Amino acid sequence: MSSVDECKIVNLGRVGSSAGNLSPLYGGVHVPFDIKRVYYLYDVPGGAERGGHAHLKLEQLIVAVSGSFTITVDDGDSQRAISLDRSYYGLYLPRLIWREIIGFCTGAVCLVFASLPYDESDYIRDHQDFLAVTRRSPIGGGAAV
Repeated sequence: MSSVDECKIVNLGRVGSSAGNLSPLYGGVHVPFDIKRVYYLYDVPGGAERGGHAHLKLEQLIVAVSGSFTITVDDGDSQRAISLDRSYYGLYLPRLIWREIIGFCTGAVCLVFASLPYDESDYIRDHQDFLAVTRRSPIGGGAAV
């Protein structure tokens, strides 16, 4: 099982100049997996929450490319809140970590690099089902590992 201790901040580095900054990102270097999908969240209304799920197999790297937000992570035993507010830092999330993204500032953009293409069957959308999976007990009608 994954642990919140495996949720790590990754320094993407930055190349600065008088014309602005650039942060190169390489799969297998900054991102500990091959990138199979990229998407971003934007225009998130104040007070809205995103996430509220875990993945059976998928890993992610999440970057606040503009603005800030907080990601709460939960491994079934421990929880942590991690704020992202620098575009040259990303948060690595291994599989089987419940995540909720909260506290979006106005104009925030959340960029997500994923290890797999979208697959609805990879999602655990009910927290009680997530807890059952992380404790390796049977779940009623939910996902299985």
